[in-house]
Amino acid sequence: MTSEPLRVLVVDDSRIFRGVLEESLSGRDDVRIVGSVWSGEKALEFARQSLPDFVTLDIEMPGLGGLATLRALRTLAAEQQKTIGVLLVSSHTRRGAAVTMEGLQEGAFDFLTKPEGPDLQANLVTLREQLSTKLDTYRSRRSGRMGVSQITATSQSNTAVRDVAATRRNTRFKAVVIGASTGGPEALAGMLPAVAPHCPVPIFLVQHLPPDFTGYFSASLARRCGSPVVEAQEGMIAQPGQICVAPGGRHLLLHSADGQLVTRLSDAPPENGCRPAVDVLFRSAALACSGQVLTVVLTGMGNDGAKGALVMKRAGAHVIIQDEATSVVWGMPGSTLAAGAADEVLPIDRIGAAILSHLGVRR
Repeated sequence: MTSEPLRVLVVDDSRIFRGVLEESLSGRDDVRIVGSVWSGEKALEFARQSLPDFVTLDIEMPGLGGLATLRALRTLAAEQQKTIGVLLVSSHTRRGAAVTMEGLQEGAFDFLTKPEGPDLQANLVTLREQLSTKLDTYRSRRSGRMGVSQITATSQSNTAVRDVAATRRNTRFKAVVIGASTGGPEALAGMLPAVAPHCPVPIFLVQHLPPDFTGYFSASLARRCGSPVVEAQEGMIAQPGQICVAPGGRHLLLHSADGQLVTRLSDAPPENGCRPAVDVLFRSAALACSGQVLTVVLTGMGNDGAKGALVMKRAGAHVIIQDEATSVVWGMPGSTLAAGAADEVLPIDRIGAAILSHLGVRR
């Protein structure tokens, strides 16, 4: 039986770009554009009459801005006990990057940047491809179909999954390493503020983001955590409690020197279509820390991190993955489970406590 088309509302103050988005969505039988409006106020007016399934939301608009519109749309959806996917549409500006990061941490599904190349036809092709990928991912999430997310409850029970309350490891972990993609900024914004101030070891993080965005992501996390959050640089010596974020466009690796963890950056080709790649960080951490690593795989599209987590597990690391119910996309954690690399499968609101427990922190 054919599923109902996804009802999409286009919101952008530029009439020309609204037309571009509408053209990019044309030809898809699984999408129906139900509205095209030029302001946040008009978007809310439309949503109060008929809540759409999906919204493409320009984040820089006069009047009610993108962030305020996002919050109001999510409130409306909650009041109606419905879900709504909000795709932020960002420009390549400093303010655009900063506001996009705030929006992702406040629950936007994902984002795309407006193509700005000299070839208008190439820009349209790029936009159509980006938009199609985002919509396919969102539709799959709504339908409960994310490939490996169809792993049965039986296969989960056969995996070495243990509840943190019954597990107490004596190993002294040297680091926490985390990988995330789609949905990661929101998950991390909720989890890390409770972990970072009490963490006795450094935290290394790969969040799939473009080069212009990781600086704002780090600054936003620092404000929320009240702890040091830095973009990794070549040759940095890791400090306890510090969160070290892989810079967009470069792989992050760890190296052990004189008993200290030192960061390395690499411009090697992407892995799993990603640079930075979670697998690269995980493999290097397994070696640098002799397996004494607490490994976390959060929500994200694709399978980046699964092979690296398996390397980790074989080296003696402990691997925690986010469960399907609380993941925006269960590709990365689901792939890690399918690879047999997961020790624990936990909802996002229990992962922070599990990290601290394994580190021997009692609160």
